Amino acid sequence: MTKTYLMNSLIEKMQSPDQDFRFMGLNDLMSEIKQDPASFIGDEPTETKVLKQVLSLVEDKISEVKNQAVKCLGQLIKIIRETQMELVVDSLINFSVGKDDELRDISGLALKTITSELPLEGKITPRACAKLAPKLLQQVSDTETPPETLIETLSTLSILITRFPAHVSDPALTPHPLPAIAPLLSHSRPAVRKRAILTLSQYVPVAPPALVNDLLQNYILPFLSPNANLEKQRTTVHLVAAIIRQAPQHLTSVYNDIIPGVVKAVQRDDDELREGCLQALETLLLRCLTEAAPFLSSIVQIGNQFIKYDPNYAGQDDDEDEEMADADDDEDDDTDLDEYSDDEDTSYKIRRASTKLLAAVITTRPELLTSLYKEVSPVLISRFGDREKTVRLEVWATYGVLLNQTSMYGGLSQSQENDSAIRKRKRDSEERMDVEETPYTLLRSQVSSLSKALLQQLKSPKTPPPTLQAGFQLLHALLGVLPGCLSNQIIPIAAISQSVLLQSPATSTSALHLTCLSFIALYFATHAPGTFSVSLPTLTPVLLKSAGEKHPRVASEAFRVFSALLNATRPVKSCEWAERLYDQAFQRLSTHDTDAEVRGCAEDCIADLWICAPDVIKPKGGKEWQAICRTTGNTGGAVRVVTKVARDVEMSDDWVNSCVEWIMGLLKKSERGGKPEIFIALDTLLKRYSPGVPTDLPPTLVPQIRPYISTTDISLLSHALTIITVLLELSPTTTFPAVERELLGDIYQIAHSPLVSGAALDSLLMFFSSLVQADSQIATHVVPNLATLAEKANKSDTNLANVAKCIGQVVQSDQGVAAGTIAVYSKYIKKSSKSKFTTSVVVLSLLIVGELGRFIDMSKQQDTFSSTIEHFAAEEEEIRAAAAFAAGNIAIGNLHQFLPAILRVAESDPHKKLLSLHALKEVVTHCSHGQLEGVAEQLWVPLFQYSEDAEDSTRNVAAACLGKLTTTHPTRYLPQLHSRIHDENPAARATVVSAIRHTLAESSPSYDELLASLIMDFLDLIHDKDLNVRRLALSALNSAARTKPHLIRDHLPTLLPSLYAEMKVNPDLIRTVQMGPWTHKVDDGLDARKTAWETLYTLLDTCLTKLDLSIFLSHLLAAISDPSDEIKVIGHMLLVRLSASPTTSIALAQRLDELTPSLETTMRGTAVTKDTVKQDIERAAELRRSTMRAVAALSKIDSAGSAPKFDTFVEESRKNEQWGLEFRELLGR
Repeated sequence: MTKTYLMNSLIEKMQSPDQDFRFMGLNDLMSEIKQDPASFIGDEPTETKVLKQVLSLVEDKISEVKNQAVKCLGQLIKIIRETQMELVVDSLINFSVGKDDELRDISGLALKTITSELPLEGKITPRACAKLAPKLLQQVSDTETPPETLIETLSTLSILITRFPAHVSDPALTPHPLPAIAPLLSHSRPAVRKRAILTLSQYVPVAPPALVNDLLQNYILPFLSPNANLEKQRTTVHLVAAIIRQAPQHLTSVYNDIIPGVVKAVQRDDDELREGCLQALETLLLRCLTEAAPFLSSIVQIGNQFIKYDPNYAGQDDDEDEEMADADDDEDDDTDLDEYSDDEDTSYKIRRASTKLLAAVITTRPELLTSLYKEVSPVLISRFGDREKTVRLEVWATYGVLLNQTSMYGGLSQSQENDSAIRKRKRDSEERMDVEETPYTLLRSQVSSLSKALLQQLKSPKTPPPTLQAGFQLLHALLGVLPGCLSNQIIPIAAISQSVLLQSPATSTSALHLTCLSFIALYFATHAPGTFSVSLPTLTPVLLKSAGEKHPRVASEAFRVFSALLNATRPVKSCEWAERLYDQAFQRLSTHDTDAEVRGCAEDCIADLWICAPDVIKPKGGKEWQAICRTTGNTGGAVRVVTKVARDVEMSDDWVNSCVEWIMGLLKKSERGGKPEIFIALDTLLKRYSPGVPTDLPPTLVPQIRPYISTTDISLLSHALTIITVLLELSPTTTFPAVERELLGDIYQIAHSPLVSGAALDSLLMFFSSLVQADSQIATHVVPNLATLAEKANKSDTNLANVAKCIGQVVQSDQGVAAGTIAVYSKYIKKSSKSKFTTSVVVLSLLIVGELGRFIDMSKQQDTFSSTIEHFAAEEEEIRAAAAFAAGNIAIGNLHQFLPAILRVAESDPHKKLLSLHALKEVVTHCSHGQLEGVAEQLWVPLFQYSEDAEDSTRNVAAACLGKLTTTHPTRYLPQLHSRIHDENPAARATVVSAIRHTLAESSPSYDELLASLIMDFLDLIHDKDLNVRRLALSALNSAARTKPHLIRDHLPTLLPSLYAEMKVNPDLIRTVQMGPWTHKVDDGLDARKTAWETLYTLLDTCLTKLDLSIFLSHLLAAISDPSDEIKVIGHMLLVRLSASPTTSIALAQRLDELTPSLETTMRGTAVTKDTVKQDIERAAELRRSTMRAVAALSKIDSAGSAPKFDTFVEESRKNEQWGLEFRELLGR
């Protein structure tokens, strides 16, 4: 079928008198275009004929046909010719100014559709914008344009501005958007004014500064004066709020005029104006924290004033507000609410806006928590009983924000801080601390009034479920901040909880039940048993009822409550509720169709009964284990329960035997899921045999473990080796033959695998230790077998260091073979014999001798040490590195004899200095603390000498050694490091700060006390004139932030400006390098800049409470537009991290539109040319993936419509042909 024939057949359908045929004709056309856009392109007259027919159907009498025509135009606008595009625009504009209301509405929809569907890049887009924008602006400027048309036109302009800001901000555009739209602020129709405000606010970020200034001087500032027209002042305040949301930086020059004007306007007697002013102030706090700071006191006062604004209700005055929660007045309060309810009353909007304003203050100014608890918290508590439900819930939510901020920023007094210096200061000033006002002490003093006011609102039987749920959430948050603070409120809490849980959970109330149960569980976990024991007869019946509910989540949560109760009241003696709980749990476990989550929680309850209430459960005969230890279905929960009980309860050997058999059955299953937990359970069970492991168990168990002795799954390998080790320790006689027969050959093979490291390597070493102890003769066979198999293995698949460690462990466990082993491998080291042996043999021999030298005095093998030193001059890098390792570890065995020899080599031969330092690093790293103290003075001065005027690699090794020495005797060496921070030689300063970085891993409290007073002097080197010293100081700051944040938290206000300064690109550090015919720019400041960003990422994890998020986010904008891809990726990681936190995401939501241009540029990447190499394409793709991860994380933030540019960017990314699929996968939808 030809294109022309196809199009003509579609035209014939669209001309049919039958509305269904017309609809299907449009639908078929749209389907063809989507499948193959080229199906429309071909014969221009035919194309135009089709287009005109579609336009004619926009005027159709049938709504479905008209809407389908609009959708069809959205697809056609992407592929039609320029002349055809002009035809579409002119036709739709003409329709929109007609007198037919229905046609005007559908044409407005069509204009918005084609504007939304225009491709971001393409030849037709600039022409379409150039054609569309003037037409729309002319309509806006025309005083005869109907209001409905104006609203649709402004909506289309908003889309145009958001998607194509560059085209709309063209100075040649006539009429210009800002002068054309601004007069509509005085339009008689509020809907037009509202739409004009939104469009203007979207245009301001791209408008010429002169026009923005004209808008400020003529349309904003004059109408913020105290005597301005009320109607215009309302409009102006809404406009100010909209501009602050879109482009706060454009008002920087006039904030000192705008903010006082809004503050004064809120006092005028007009509710709509007041609400607008309060919303504008809220937006101001969220977007312009620095500019709002001077007016913060006035803003808080306004919030406190108008949260009580209720002119139609003559209730309590301020002195009586705190009595709103008095239980005796409950019925009177309800009567008052009924008496003063008024459908026309809109004062609640003022109170709600004031509450949100106070929430913004709390969110953005956590450093003022103490004053907020004094000024704002009592006011919020007094409004807990507001007569309007929406306001009441908003007040509770705001108090929840206050509690969350207290939890995060309230101070170190509630954190689990391991800072002895801080503890010491607390002890020294205990009396002062008792009276010091902190957020926690102030909150504790207000808990009584808070809980009474809140519980008063919850106790009425008429309280709706959403209100009850919000109340329990607030109580849950309160306990999260102040555990155990509701001891005096258990009676009303129990009564309210009982009334909630007595009702069967329905679809609309199940969330309430879950929230209530979660709170009760937390109450039990955070209060002493004596607090709630009196209320258990009230609570346990309804909790048991909940545990028996059909709703699976409710039943699960009820079992979790009982687990919390059991652990809180441990040990539980015989009581009715525990008996009934056992019956309820057993009934759930015995039923085959029990929900998986319910079953898991019931299993946990059984475990807690065994641990906390043994008197209750032991007489039951253990019938529950038959239901728990099943072999079908999900057994992960059962495995954890068995592990928990085996670890904490003395169980009979019969029980242990049956559980081991069950575990062995699970081990045979092919699935990998849950295997680590199975191995952990088996380990725990094996250690619970009271007389020892049964003799028939190891021969049965070992073959079952053999499939896991493989490098296919390193984690399971580690667990399997641990089990074999336990068997060898507990039952060596019966286990050893099975291990030797079934496993030893396989273990020899994995011993040299480069994949074995970390926990797996530790397990392997423990296995060899247990193996040798189980059989005294095996060591003589294991050592040569390990070495021989390693030598025969493929070099690329061999880690000789692992083999040496294993041999070292074998010899250490059976030192009777030490002399022979040293003699065998020493002969391979002798320089005269080198030609006879391969490099791998020499390397392995050096590594083995080094491992043995660490715990054996080799002073009698002086020739071996000498041969090792001679290998410092070997041609092969592997041999030199192994020789340094061996020399250092041999020296540990006899420091007095061998350490001076290494120092002499370092002093006498510059070419061997680095290797000697590596040998010394082995000494410093592996020596015991006592050994190191004896030689520290001998090493200190030479190490400093070696680091001066040396290469970075040499200096780094010396600094690592100095750092380790410093921690051995900090009172002696820390001052010596401190004395050299101003050394004239930058290499010495670099060594000092690098050495300090290595000491930060030391966890000794006494060291922290010494370092606390000096650390800022060391970190002050971030101001050093030498770039390398600055970079190392930044690295030290990063380490301090990660390992000792308590030492730097209070100094961050001093450190952060310098850190931020290092994040900027310094043009003076960029040089041009000639590489053949090409020039290449090298940024010498990149490493320091990258370290600064990495430090900031660490601070976000450990010192978030000390970061000013407004300043932080301002600098973050630079990261995602940095010339370096590495720093862009760090910026993306920061965005993901910020998005995940509820606190930081609030601040981030206000900056999404500012982030969008840089993210969009990075997502599109650079154009691919014929000179682009494959590596550049791959790097660009990886950078795009990093950007997509950041955008996907940001898209999950609730921006409440405050980021239209970002929302548009996300939507367009979803539809993108190139990366849309991958992006949608990241979004999860």
